[in-house]
Amino acid sequence: MADTPNLLTRLTLDQLRRRTSAKWRAYPEDVLPLWVAEMDVPLAEPVARALHDAVALGDTGYASGTGYAEALAEFAERRWGWDGVAVERTAMVANVMQGAVELLKLITGPGDTVVVNSPVYPPFYAFTEHMGRRVVEAPLGEDLRIDLAALEEAFRDAVAGGRRAAYLLCSPHNPTGTLHTADELAQVSALADRHGVRVVVDEIHAPVVAPGAAFVPYLSVPGTENAMVLTSASKAWNLAGLKAALALFGPAAAADLARLPDEVSHGPSHLGVLSHTVALRSADDWLDALNTGLAANRRLLAGLLAEHLPAVTYRPAEATYLAWLDCRALPLGDDPAAAFLDRGRVALNSGLPFGTGGAGHVRLNLATSPDLLTEAVKRMAKAVP
Repeated sequence: MADTPNLLTRLTLDQLRRRTSAKWRAYPEDVLPLWVAEMDVPLAEPVARALHDAVALGDTGYASGTGYAEALAEFAERRWGWDGVAVERTAMVANVMQGAVELLKLITGPGDTVVVNSPVYPPFYAFTEHMGRRVVEAPLGEDLRIDLAALEEAFRDAVAGGRRAAYLLCSPHNPTGTLHTADELAQVSALADRHGVRVVVDEIHAPVVAPGAAFVPYLSVPGTENAMVLTSASKAWNLAGLKAALALFGPAAAADLARLPDEVSHGPSHLGVLSHTVALRSADDWLDALNTGLAANRRLLAGLLAEHLPAVTYRPAEATYLAWLDCRALPLGDDPAAAFLDRGRVALNSGLPFGTGGAGHVRLNLATSPDLLTEAVKRMAKAVP
């Protein structure tokens, strides 16, 4: 991939500012937006062509068929060496978080507990609490990996009194970018089985991994037969505006799939399903180029922080295009993102909504050009008194 053009350098700042999506319109033009999970990349050519062809045909009706699931099965075998995607045990859902709500409804009731590993993607809290479930945190360890002792304690709390409970696992983890190992996931599975906790996994960032690193699908791990997984091509191919996702059910969860209301699969966009299917089938080269560019940006960010903000702790991750920055050594309080925005004119995600472990942290979106990343860190440094 050394000779492949860097996707993250293909678009100019002027071109990006013509975009009308949230990343580029939520803040004034003098702000560099490195916050929400949108990437500053051109669309993969096979995806763009498929969308153009559909529009030319007026093919803008309702989503249908199993092509999306079949494409995921092919991708999983090709990229991860896993042939375990059973198309007959999948369902289309509108997006990963709406899918999580529907799956959690199948296995928990109002007042039941959902365990999460904080700090974690804020919608894990918002969507879960909105549906009347209680969130219990099992904070990650200091190494930003799953703390099995904390997880067991949370599981005990969750099932106390004989209530049903679920574990909403983020894999790879957002915001830390931690890539869970097969051994870690096997221990998670054994722990969940021991305590009678059902596992639902968000694998939306799975294709975004550093060269040489390996993603492990949760359902490929022994003992996960009654688990359910949610995934989508939206993050890896920058298709968030084209809504579509898939729910995968382990063989012992087939009865849960049978109880999933038919209307849940009415949510995905037809153009979303078309584009995600093509991305999974025909855009591996684009994905490889993206992952190579992101690896370079992780190295660049580490160097920039060492030069301009040496008090900030950053552990380059093996997955996602997100960077979790520990700014607690800076005199910026619990919400450094506010200072970086107000004084540096850089928009980052505040760590506070990510739960326990988020105070004093920010989440930075690496999926931008090296030039913009460099300018952003320089601005952040100027925001520190």
